[in-house]
Amino acid sequence: MEKLELQKIFENLTLKEKIYQLVQLSGEFFKSDTLAVGPQQKLGISQEVVDNVGSVFNIFGAEQLIRIQKEYLEKSRHKIPLLFMADIINGYKTTYPIPLALGCTWNPDLIKKGMQNTAEEAAVSGIHVTFSPMVDLVRDARWGRVMESTGEDTYLNCEFAKAFVEGYQGDLDPNKNIASCVKHFAAYGAPEGGREYNTVDMSERRLREDYLPAYKAAVDSGCELVMTSFNTVDGIPASGNKWLMRNVLREEWGFNGIIISDYAAIQELIAHGVAEDDRDAAKLGIEAGVDIDMKTPVYSNQLEGLVNDGVISEKLIDEAVWRILNLKNKLGLFENPYRGADVSKEKSVILSPEKLKLAREISRESIVLLENNGVLPISKDKKIAIIGPHGESKVLSGSWAINSNPDDVTSLVEAVKEKISEENLMYAKGCEMTEDNSILGGFGRAIEEEKIEVDKEKDLEEALKAASKSEVVVMALGEHYLQSGEGGSRTEISLEQAQVNLIEKVKELGKPIVLVLFNGRPLVLTNVVDKVDAIIEAWFPGTEGGRAVSDVLFGDYNPSGRLTMSFPRRVGQVPLHYNEFNTGRPVKTSIHNSRFTSRYIDVENTPLYPFGYGLSYTKFAYGDIKISSDKLTNNSTITASIKVKNVGDIAGYETVQLYIQDIKGSVVRPVKELKGFKKVKLESGEEQNIEFVINEEMLRFYTSSMEFKSEEGRFKLYIGSNSDELQEAEFELI
Repeated sequence: MEKLELQKIFENLTLKEKIYQLVQLSGEFFKSDTLAVGPQQKLGISQEVVDNVGSVFNIFGAEQLIRIQKEYLEKSRHKIPLLFMADIINGYKTTYPIPLALGCTWNPDLIKKGMQNTAEEAAVSGIHVTFSPMVDLVRDARWGRVMESTGEDTYLNCEFAKAFVEGYQGDLDPNKNIASCVKHFAAYGAPEGGREYNTVDMSERRLREDYLPAYKAAVDSGCELVMTSFNTVDGIPASGNKWLMRNVLREEWGFNGIIISDYAAIQELIAHGVAEDDRDAAKLGIEAGVDIDMKTPVYSNQLEGLVNDGVISEKLIDEAVWRILNLKNKLGLFENPYRGADVSKEKSVILSPEKLKLAREISRESIVLLENNGVLPISKDKKIAIIGPHGESKVLSGSWAINSNPDDVTSLVEAVKEKISEENLMYAKGCEMTEDNSILGGFGRAIEEEKIEVDKEKDLEEALKAASKSEVVVMALGEHYLQSGEGGSRTEISLEQAQVNLIEKVKELGKPIVLVLFNGRPLVLTNVVDKVDAIIEAWFPGTEGGRAVSDVLFGDYNPSGRLTMSFPRRVGQVPLHYNEFNTGRPVKTSIHNSRFTSRYIDVENTPLYPFGYGLSYTKFAYGDIKISSDKLTNNSTITASIKVKNVGDIAGYETVQLYIQDIKGSVVRPVKELKGFKKVKLESGEEQNIEFVINEEMLRFYTSSMEFKSEEGRFKLYIGSNSDELQEAEFELI
């Protein structure tokens, strides 16, 4: 539609009609008349609001979306179509590993392809917008939503933010692409105590340097929407934070798309204590620049009165409405309100062989080999016992894969059966996933496991019997899928004691043990690492996750995943990240007695497994760093090169990582920062010369005067296989 036509529609809207465009309701209001009565009463809205809202979230399936759009437009005076949005986090029907696992691929190009596939599945189902990517920086494994982030590093998160947005949106082809909503703006990943929805309190320097860049990367990549976070930023909740939304996002970054609140976040300004009532909350939200109020009656019931009473200008409403109409027009909804939705194409596009093939590839690349004393890979002629509740589990996509169907998932046991003879495979559950399923309640779904009668002794007996007949034991353990994700904050992030007991009992049999972990966060593994012979971190690996793990177990794929979040030795170490600031009393170089250095007295400072870490079935040897010059200027570059050789017997991928340390700054600088990486395949005996180009821009930071620039002086340059195992060189910025 031409802008002039759109302008005519806009000018003919009444104030009420404008306000309704700023309201988003959930799908339950549109599924049937009888179902809608309860939600309406609970929310405190009228049928008039339901009939005129601008957008709906979490309705799935082309047939249903076409019906709802048709019924809506029949009632609409101006024929302005609905926007359909959805939580599509790690896949639509074909699911991929959780985002934390996707980060472990260190392969943004591959993830971009996965999100292209996701967008196509969503588009043919009639979805217009996905609430993804979540680019919140995460450093506290207690927080459940670390599973939705790509990790603890700013540089890497930026790379994946771009990959997600570009994969989803493409050129916004109605048959292949959907709009992307980046979230949660801002700093949602840093709640105090790792507790969901809790306060975030940090300096503006840390916010700008570490937490904001990934959101900006998404904005610079063209994301059409930004979602506000639940937390405070400098004492002001994000959904009412004018500085954050208008000054930073709109003015500094030039974002002219839609800002949408997270679920009920505007009404929650009251509970935060910055709004007195719904009217006050509506005022704060619209003045801050939040265009769409998700799932509350605040905008629909309060904005008209605020305008009529002269408390706020109608101009604020107009600006928000125009942005919403503009996106609907950009997506082509005025020409085709049923954009993309195609019942027949759903059958051929969703879960197609090509999409499942890519899902398997991505799942394999996300798997991280943490330990291996030579038991892996397993020979296919060996007798294998798979023990643990995740062995037959088909819920492998994590807590936010809300549109996935477990029936589409291949379990680990099913996948192994595809590779070895039936007589060589035994399975026993061994124990329950959790000892107290009551903690899992909520999230809109029943926990059926609560009703199951458990015979612990029988489960253990069957497990030991199966293990005793085997040559290798594969233990499929980890978290219940609801132990991580939103609302899944934990103070203890070790394996459940029942699982640890099971490992100990199996170990007594003297069989080699491979521990396969299915989980949504880094776990404390200190108490089990010496009880097993190998550890595979599979995460929640998605639809093809069982087959991907099986590929790794038997050596059909050489694991190449590298951690993007540090694994602590004890939960008391968190928040934990590799790029920490030094102190005046560092453990290794302080002049003080070890007692009086920055350390714990009961455990090392270092993580059990550091950022960037991961093993392979082959070995890689690094040479010395060579740099083209030890002097760098604002207008020149330095090339740093290193030879990497596969000294093992099979081909494998190595992720070569570049880190830089600013030795002296006007403010304290991290001990090292990731500035580049290259994932390369090396055949057995093959050697490659890996090069990185360093320029002045890579050295910029927020100085003592809050200017984003570099400072002259010496720098250390590190290249290696992870944040701990590195070669070192120096250069100077002059």
